Amino acid sequence: MSEDQGKPETIRLAAVDGEPVPRRGLKAVLESNVISHERLPMLEVVCERMVRAFATSMRNLTSDAIDVSLESITSVRFGDFMGNLPLPALFGVFQVKPWESYGVVTVDAGLIYAVVDALLGGRGGTRTPPPEGRSFTTIEMGLVSRVVQMALDDLSAAFEEIAAVTMGLERMESSPRFAAIAEPSNAAAVASYRVNMEGRGGMFSILLPYATIEPVRDKLLQRFMGEKLGRDHIWSAHMASELYNTQVTLDVVLGEKMMPLREVRDLKAGQTIALSHSPEEPLQVHCGGVPLGRAHIGQRSSNIAIRMATDLSKGYPK
Repeated sequence: MSEDQGKPETIRLAAVDGEPVPRRGLKAVLESNVISHERLPMLEVVCERMVRAFATSMRNLTSDAIDVSLESITSVRFGDFMGNLPLPALFGVFQVKPWESYGVVTVDAGLIYAVVDALLGGRGGTRTPPPEGRSFTTIEMGLVSRVVQMALDDLSAAFEEIAAVTMGLERMESSPRFAAIAEPSNAAAVASYRVNMEGRGGMFSILLPYATIEPVRDKLLQRFMGEKLGRDHIWSAHMASELYNTQVTLDVVLGEKMMPLREVRDLKAGQTIALSHSPEEPLQVHCGGVPLGRAHIGQRSSNIAIRMATDLSKGYPK
């Protein structure tokens, strides 16, 4: 901390009449671009696994030498990410059906034209980009949507060790406004990939709001596949087995009687204490002073024995 430790921290500046005005307190926290979120190690594993599968799928589709690399996995606010993407671009809105949630795939212009050129038999190499402001044609959007769905299938396959999911592309949009699936301030995980197709290519990103991956959040927090989080079922089964084999001492209470301390002090050997129970009545069975149930006392093979009159599994009746 600096010498200004007692002062509220300035997080963002706003211009008013050309002069920067610091924003402090709750407003500064809400409008901060900094996202502090827990790391999801298994999500990184899933995204790395998708690299190999998607590179193979692209080679089979285009017959070109394809190189796919994972550039970064970051946590951002949904509004900041969508607002800072360079246009023109395409936005694929997809649904994760088991979780009833949505995600977005963004494809930049360089990759769009590279995919269209490769699938329509282009000769490759660097091409002059189309004029700025030109909208994408139906054919271009159709070809890109095919590649996007292929990427989603590979991502679904990469998720198999975490959860069985199916990701289906619902629509392609050319404006980020029509691809809004979350509030601008909501946090999201973004995996960015670079695709190189013999001198042409570009970037695409897969955005998953944290609300979308919440059902498997515990599994994504694992540091390696199969890590046990929370309750350990092996040890709980072992503990239960050992408890069942533990020897316990049962006490059969023949009766209880309140006596003054003076009478207890004057008790003599051979003196009889009358109890309120008859031999036919069930007696209380205790373990460590805790009542368990009732039983009848008797004799078997020259030993004193008891026969339970209540079911211990149902608990002691109140």
